[in-house]
Amino acid sequence: MADPVHGVARTDRSWLANWWWTIDRPIAFSAFGLIAIGVLLSLSSSPAAAYRIGLSEPFYFFSRQSVFAGLGLVVMFVVSNLNPRGVRRLAALMYLGSLLLMVAILFMGHEAKGAARWISVAGFTLQPSEFMKPALIILAAWMFAESNTVDRFPGIPVAFGLYGLAVVLLLLQPDFGQTVLITASFGATFFLAGVPILWIAVLGVLAMAGAWGAYLIFPHVADRVEMFINPENADTYQIDRAFHAIAEGGFWGTGPGEGRVKHLLPDAHTDFIYAVAAEEFGVLMGILLIALFALITARGLWRSLRLGRHFEQLAASGLFILFAFQAFINLAVNLRLVPPKGMTLPFISYGGSSMLAMAFTLGFALALTRRRPGAFEVKTPFEVKAAQKGTP
Repeated sequence: MADPVHGVARTDRSWLANWWWTIDRPIAFSAFGLIAIGVLLSLSSSPAAAYRIGLSEPFYFFSRQSVFAGLGLVVMFVVSNLNPRGVRRLAALMYLGSLLLMVAILFMGHEAKGAARWISVAGFTLQPSEFMKPALIILAAWMFAESNTVDRFPGIPVAFGLYGLAVVLLLLQPDFGQTVLITASFGATFFLAGVPILWIAVLGVLAMAGAWGAYLIFPHVADRVEMFINPENADTYQIDRAFHAIAEGGFWGTGPGEGRVKHLLPDAHTDFIYAVAAEEFGVLMGILLIALFALITARGLWRSLRLGRHFEQLAASGLFILFAFQAFINLAVNLRLVPPKGMTLPFISYGGSSMLAMAFTLGFALALTRRRPGAFEVKTPFEVKAAQKGTP
């Protein structure tokens, strides 16, 4: 008999039905909602962005983002069907491929805004570091878990070696923002692995020393920090314009397509897409976006920390933390809470690399948190009741 709400028979044992009944549907549907909103905002911001760079097709960015969104949905669905072993294998391939491409960027990368972070592949501009992030978190979680279960296994040194390689290549591009993001996510995963608090304190000091070193070595990092600390002495036009657009949107917004900020900022369809959303659709859209990000993060961590297997617990938690940190950085920049950084808003900002990498990130997380025999150490009353009824 089919479920009256979802239309999928509980007795159906096909792979699609198995996916439906084992996946975390609130997280999946929230991700689908973010992707749909991202396409809608791309429709609104595309004409202004196309006109600004001289494109004759006003919906150029909307068309491409729609394709990216479709590919992202397929990627998320396929990856979420993997078992934990498949997750580890794919993550290892992604990390190796991303690392090789990041090395290639140093010699043949596409430079923009003073940094070489992209490489052209078959007419598509790819940012390998986007795909390296979830792969690194999964491999680090694997190494941390193995070090706790296998005597004398050098999991922690290997994990730090993988992290160190990624950081060196990121700083050579240079990309300090992504370095901060993977450092925070890697550190959170390491903390959840149950290491002594002294290790965390030492790593915290090293992270602060690294941030200070970046301030001294990289002029663009120093400029952005100075811009944040002393805005009256710096050019803060983009940040100020984005912040004012959010305020000018009011409760209901100016209306779809009626906003002004997308005509004024060159990165309105990418880094400042949240300002476009809040200006045209008001506080309601701004709150809805934050609520969807919060729901995915909170529910994801809740499910992750209840997993019974150490690797799955660490990897899933790290992936949801990575997703949350990236969203937080973008939103905080738009709201003038942190120094400016070119960080995309997951599933919302325009960009194929960002869309597909986030699809892999949540696809991996959904695969690890699926209901499977012995997966969860602690069961809720609902799960106990469902199990008694024979629900997969």
